[in-house]
Amino acid sequence: MIAFVTVGSTTFDPLVEAAVSDEFLEALLDKGFKRLIVQRGRSDLKLKGIPESGNSVTLHRRGIDIELWKYKPSLRTEMEMSNLVISHAGSGTIIEALRLHKPLIVVPNPTLLDDHQQELAQALDGLGYLKTSTASDLARTLSTFDTEKIVTFPPIDGSRFARLVDEEVGYQ
Repeated sequence: MIAFVTVGSTTFDPLVEAAVSDEFLEALLDKGFKRLIVQRGRSDLKLKGIPESGNSVTLHRRGIDIELWKYKPSLRTEMEMSNLVISHAGSGTIIEALRLHKPLIVVPNPTLLDDHQQELAQALDGLGYLKTSTASDLARTLSTFDTEKIVTFPPIDGSRFARLVDEEVGYQ
Protein backbone atom coordinates (compact mmCIF):
# COMPACT_ATOMS: atom_id res chain seq x y z
CA MET A 1 0.00 0.00 0.00
CA ILE A 2 1.10 3.56 -0.73
CA ALA A 3 0.70 6.71 1.36
CA PHE A 4 1.16 10.11 -0.27
CA VAL A 5 2.00 13.27 1.69
CA THR A 6 1.85 16.70 0.07
CA VAL A 7 2.63 20.18 1.36
CA GLY A 8 1.86 22.01 -1.88
CA SER A 9 4.08 24.91 -2.86
CA THR A 10 4.66 26.07 0.70
CA THR A 11 7.30 25.41 3.31
CA PHE A 12 5.74 23.13 5.90
CA ASP A 13 8.72 21.57 7.68
CA PRO A 14 6.68 20.20 10.62
CA LEU A 15 4.56 18.05 8.28
CA VAL A 16 7.58 16.78 6.34
CA GLU A 17 9.40 16.03 9.59
CA ALA A 18 6.36 14.17 10.95
CA ALA A 19 6.02 12.18 7.72
CA VAL A 20 9.55 10.79 7.90
CA SER A 21 9.62 10.32 11.69
CA ASP A 22 10.17 6.85 13.11
CA GLU A 23 6.85 7.04 14.96
CA PHE A 24 4.90 7.78 11.77
CA LEU A 25 6.77 5.14 9.74
CA GLU A 26 5.88 2.57 12.42
CA ALA A 27 2.22 3.63 12.23
CA LEU A 28 2.35 3.20 8.43
CA LEU A 29 3.79 -0.30 8.81
CA ASP A 30 1.12 -1.20 11.37
CA LYS A 31 -1.54 -0.19 8.81
CA GLY A 32 0.08 -2.28 6.07
CA PHE A 33 1.83 0.47 4.11
CA LYS A 34 5.11 -0.35 2.37
CA ARG A 35 5.72 2.85 0.39
CA LEU A 36 5.62 6.56 1.25
CA ILE A 37 5.77 9.38 -1.28
CA VAL A 38 6.37 12.87 0.10
CA GLN A 39 5.97 16.02 -1.99
CA ARG A 40 7.93 18.38 0.23
CA GLY A 41 7.75 21.73 -1.57
CA ARG A 42 10.35 24.08 -0.14
CA SER A 43 10.79 22.13 3.10
CA ASP A 44 14.39 21.52 4.13
CA LEU A 45 15.41 17.85 4.30
CA LYS A 46 18.49 18.71 6.35
CA LEU A 47 16.16 19.04 9.31
CA LYS A 48 15.83 15.24 9.41
CA GLY A 49 19.40 14.46 8.34
CA ILE A 50 18.36 13.42 4.84
CA PRO A 51 20.90 14.42 2.20
CA GLU A 52 19.79 16.93 -0.43
CA SER A 53 19.93 15.47 -3.91
CA GLY A 54 18.34 17.82 -6.40
CA ASN A 55 14.60 17.48 -6.78
CA SER A 56 14.31 13.87 -5.62
CA VAL A 57 15.63 11.60 -2.85
CA THR A 58 14.88 7.90 -2.38
CA LEU A 59 15.63 5.98 0.81
CA HIS A 60 14.51 3.04 2.92
CA ARG A 61 13.68 3.46 6.62
CA ARG A 62 11.90 1.25 9.13
CA GLY A 63 10.70 -1.13 6.40
CA ILE A 64 9.20 1.66 4.28
CA ASP A 65 10.42 2.72 0.83
CA ILE A 66 10.39 6.52 0.85
CA GLU A 67 10.49 8.86 -2.12
CA LEU A 68 10.80 12.59 -1.42
CA TRP A 69 10.65 15.29 -4.06
CA LYS A 70 9.99 19.02 -4.27
CA TYR A 71 7.63 19.59 -7.17
CA LYS A 72 6.03 17.94 -10.18
CA PRO A 73 3.64 19.52 -12.69
CA SER A 74 0.74 17.51 -11.26
CA LEU A 75 0.02 15.46 -8.14
CA ARG A 76 -2.81 13.51 -9.73
CA THR A 77 -0.77 10.40 -10.57
CA GLU A 78 0.46 10.07 -7.00
CA MET A 79 -3.03 10.65 -5.61
CA GLU A 80 -4.57 8.08 -7.95
CA MET A 81 -2.11 5.33 -7.02
CA SER A 82 -2.18 6.07 -3.28
CA ASN A 83 -4.29 4.30 -0.70
CA LEU A 84 -4.07 7.30 1.64
CA VAL A 85 -3.44 11.00 1.09
CA ILE A 86 -2.08 13.25 3.82
CA SER A 87 -2.19 16.89 2.87
CA HIS A 88 -1.67 20.44 3.96
CA ALA A 89 -5.08 22.04 3.99
CA GLY A 90 -4.96 23.67 0.58
CA SER A 91 -8.49 23.69 -0.83
CA GLY A 92 -7.47 22.49 -4.31
CA THR A 93 -5.58 19.51 -2.92
CA ILE A 94 -8.42 18.62 -0.56
CA ILE A 95 -11.06 18.74 -3.30
CA GLU A 96 -8.91 16.70 -5.70
CA ALA A 97 -8.30 13.96 -3.12
CA LEU A 98 -11.98 13.87 -2.11
CA ARG A 99 -13.13 13.67 -5.74
CA LEU A 100 -10.79 10.70 -6.20
CA HIS A 101 -12.44 9.14 -3.11
CA LYS A 102 -9.13 8.79 -1.29
CA PRO A 103 -8.98 8.50 2.48
CA LEU A 104 -7.61 11.87 3.53
CA ILE A 105 -5.87 13.24 6.59
CA VAL A 106 -5.50 17.02 6.50
CA VAL A 107 -2.86 18.89 8.49
CA PRO A 108 -3.48 22.66 8.45
CA ASN A 109 -0.41 24.85 8.54
CA PRO A 110 -0.70 26.97 11.71
CA THR A 111 1.94 29.46 10.51
CA LEU A 112 -0.33 30.98 7.88
CA LEU A 113 -1.72 34.45 8.50
CA ASP A 114 -5.34 33.44 8.91
CA ASP A 115 -7.17 30.29 9.90
CA HIS A 116 -8.84 29.56 6.56
CA GLN A 117 -7.08 26.18 6.27
CA GLN A 118 -8.11 25.20 9.78
CA GLU A 119 -11.69 26.32 9.21
CA LEU A 120 -12.02 24.37 5.95
CA ALA A 121 -10.43 21.25 7.41
CA GLN A 122 -12.61 21.31 10.52
CA ALA A 123 -15.78 21.87 8.50
CA LEU A 124 -15.05 18.91 6.21
CA ASP A 125 -13.99 16.77 9.17
CA GLY A 126 -17.28 17.64 10.87
CA LEU A 127 -19.15 16.41 7.78
CA GLY A 128 -17.17 13.15 7.91
CA TYR A 129 -15.31 13.58 4.59
CA LEU A 130 -11.79 13.56 6.08
CA LYS A 131 -9.79 13.49 9.29
CA THR A 132 -7.82 16.46 10.60
CA SER A 133 -4.59 16.30 12.54
CA THR A 134 -1.64 18.37 13.64
CA ALA A 135 1.86 17.54 12.49
CA SER A 136 2.84 16.55 16.03
CA ASP A 137 -0.16 14.20 16.32
CA LEU A 138 0.06 12.67 12.83
CA ALA A 139 1.25 9.20 13.87
CA ARG A 140 -1.53 8.86 16.47
CA THR A 141 -4.12 10.17 14.01
CA LEU A 142 -3.05 7.57 11.45
CA SER A 143 -3.11 4.80 14.05
CA THR A 144 -6.71 5.58 14.99
CA PHE A 145 -7.93 6.51 11.49
CA ASP A 146 -10.85 4.31 10.45
CA THR A 147 -11.34 4.77 6.72
CA GLU A 148 -14.62 2.84 6.89
CA LYS A 149 -16.19 5.77 8.73
CA ILE A 150 -15.33 8.32 6.04
CA VAL A 151 -18.33 9.74 4.16
CA THR A 152 -18.09 9.54 0.37
CA PHE A 153 -17.70 12.98 -1.17
CA PRO A 154 -20.61 13.73 -3.54
CA PRO A 155 -19.98 13.89 -7.28
CA ILE A 156 -19.90 17.22 -9.09
CA ASP A 157 -23.36 18.44 -10.06
CA GLY A 158 -22.86 21.40 -12.40
CA SER A 159 -26.59 21.84 -12.78
CA ARG A 160 -26.86 23.12 -9.20
CA PHE A 161 -24.59 26.06 -10.00
CA ALA A 162 -26.48 26.76 -13.23
CA ARG A 163 -29.78 26.79 -11.29
CA LEU A 164 -28.36 29.25 -8.77
CA VAL A 165 -27.18 31.57 -11.54
CA ASP A 166 -30.54 31.29 -13.32
CA GLU A 167 -32.37 32.15 -10.10
CA GLU A 168 -30.06 35.06 -9.39
CA VAL A 169 -30.52 36.63 -12.85
CA GLY A 170 -34.24 35.94 -12.89
CA TYR A 171 -34.52 33.13 -15.47
CA GLN A 172 -36.64 31.03 -13.12
